[in-house]
Amino acid sequence: MGDRIILHCDCNSFFASVETVLRPELAKVPMAVAGDPENRHGIILAKNELAKKYDIKTAETIWQAKRKCPDLVLVPPHHELYREYYEKNNAIYLEYTDLVEPFSIDESFLDVTHSLHLFHMTPKELADTLRRRIREENGITISVGVSFCKVFAKLGSDYKKPDATTVIGREDVSKIVYPLPVSALLFVGKRSQETLNRYSIRTCQDLANCDREFLVKILGKQGETLWQDINGLDEESVRSFYDRREAKSIGNSMTFPSDLRGEEELAAGIKILADSVATRLRNHGKKCCGIQVGIKDTKFHLKQRQRQLKTPTHLQRDIERIAMELIRENWDMGKPVRLLSVTAYDLVDEGEEPEVVEQLSLFDMPGQQDSAENPNQEAIENTVDEIRKKFGKGSISFGVPKKPIS
Repeated sequence: MGDRIILHCDCNSFFASVETVLRPELAKVPMAVAGDPENRHGIILAKNELAKKYDIKTAETIWQAKRKCPDLVLVPPHHELYREYYEKNNAIYLEYTDLVEPFSIDESFLDVTHSLHLFHMTPKELADTLRRRIREENGITISVGVSFCKVFAKLGSDYKKPDATTVIGREDVSKIVYPLPVSALLFVGKRSQETLNRYSIRTCQDLANCDREFLVKILGKQGETLWQDINGLDEESVRSFYDRREAKSIGNSMTFPSDLRGEEELAAGIKILADSVATRLRNHGKKCCGIQVGIKDTKFHLKQRQRQLKTPTHLQRDIERIAMELIRENWDMGKPVRLLSVTAYDLVDEGEEPEVVEQLSLFDMPGQQDSAENPNQEAIENTVDEIRKKFGKGSISFGVPKKPIS
C-alpha cells in the first residue's frame, strides 16, 4: 500500500483578507483587524501583508501597533462573515473528498488518497486547483502543503506564503524539512523549543538525529510524539467533515507578543475572549455550567481557576464578569500576563438545563447570582447576534469600562 495523500489548506491573513474583499482599498494600506479599534488597549487580531512589514504582531495591543506604524488602518472584526467564508472554503474542499477536517476557522486538512484518481490530477495539480478556485470564487488566497502525513502537510503550507503550493514527499524531507528550526513543527511551542535548544537541538535535522529515549526523558510524552513526527511516522487520520463531535467545552485563548499589565488591559482581552465564547455557545445551541480562566505569566507558569455556576448561561456579560472575578481573586494585577484563556465547560443543550431550586437570602440582590438569567440581557445578546449576522460583527461591539463596575 502506498503513502497517503494529505493536504493542509491554510488561508493567508484570513481575517484581513476577508475585510479586503469587503473593502478593496484596504489592500493598498497597512491594515489590521482589531478587537476594539476605539480603545487603545484593544488587541490586534489579524494584519495584512503591508502591516507585516512594520512588524505588527497578532495579539499585541493597539497602542503598541500604532507606535510601530502610526498610519495603521484599524477595522473591527466581522466574525459571522469569517464563519461564512469558512463554510464556503470547506464546501469547495468537500467536492474532492469527504475527509475534510477543519483545524481552525482558516485551516483544514484533506485526505484525498482514495479520491484523487477521480479527478485525473497529480496531488500538486489538485492543490493548485484548490488555490485557484478559492482565489476566483471566494476572493481570498490559501497556501497548500501536500505530504504523506498531517505534520509535514501543515509544515508545507507554512513553508511558502502567500498563495503557494509546497509538496513534501519522503524524498523531500532532508532537503525541505531538516534545515528548518524545530519550531516549524506542529505543536512545538516556545517552551518546548527552549528545552530543545538547551540541548543544542535547534533544527529538524538535529531532532532527527536524536535518540528516542532521550527525547522522552527531556520532554515526556511530547518527546515520543516529536520522534514519531520527525521520522515520518505520523499516522493520525483525517476525520470526515460529517463526523460530528459533541463539544464538551468551548474556549478561546490568546497569546500576547507583549505582556499585558493592569486590570484595564486584562479586561480588554477577557472581553474579546468572552464575546467569542458566548457567540460560539449560542451558535451551537449550548449553555455552560462552568467557567474557567487561564493566565500564563512571562515564565510560562499557567494558573487556571474555575467556578461552577448556579444557573447555566450563554451570555457574554455573565462569562466576562465571572472570568474577571476569577482573575481579581487569584491574580496580582501588577504582574505581567503573556496568555489569557476563557473556557465554558459542562455544556448542556439550550432548553434542557437542569432545574435549579435555590433559596435566595434576604441579602442577595438581583444580578449577584453567577448567571444573571435576565430576559432583557438574553434579548440584547440575541439581538446583537442577529445584527452581526445581517451587517457583520463590526456593526456592534461592547464597550470596555475604564474601571471595574462596583
